[in-house]
Amino acid sequence: MSTVAEKLAKKSTSKSSAKQVRLRLVYIDFWSAVKLSFLAAVALAIVTIVSFLLMYLVVQATGLIGMVDELLTSMNDGTWSLGDFLGLPQVLAFAAVVAILNLIVVTVLGAVVAGIYNLAVKVTGGLLVGFTSN
Repeated sequence: MSTVAEKLAKKSTSKSSAKQVRLRLVYIDFWSAVKLSFLAAVALAIVTIVSFLLMYLVVQATGLIGMVDELLTSMNDGTWSLGDFLGLPQVLAFAAVVAILNLIVVTVLGAVVAGIYNLAVKVTGGLLVGFTSN
């Protein structure tokens, strides 16, 4: 009686030709493209907020904000301070606004690209994609 390992060894030694399939992408579903671009935009929004937070924390830890604040207060006789405008809540609020705008733009851009591709397929015939079975 042969074992599974022996059967697999026999299969691996035999020369089998890999099947190749060529398919043509002729349509991208609009709502699938919108959903996928929205998910990519959410991931990008999270990365944006975290990167703004990390950049602020690095700049704050190095003391760069304090040095620039001292320079500006010496130039304008102390009437206003950079620390009043550049705090953690302001940085996170700006990051949230940028992330929300980016979310909207990337989602709309994904929908537009899907629509343009669906129109271009009528002229070009689609994208030819090849697959193999190995």
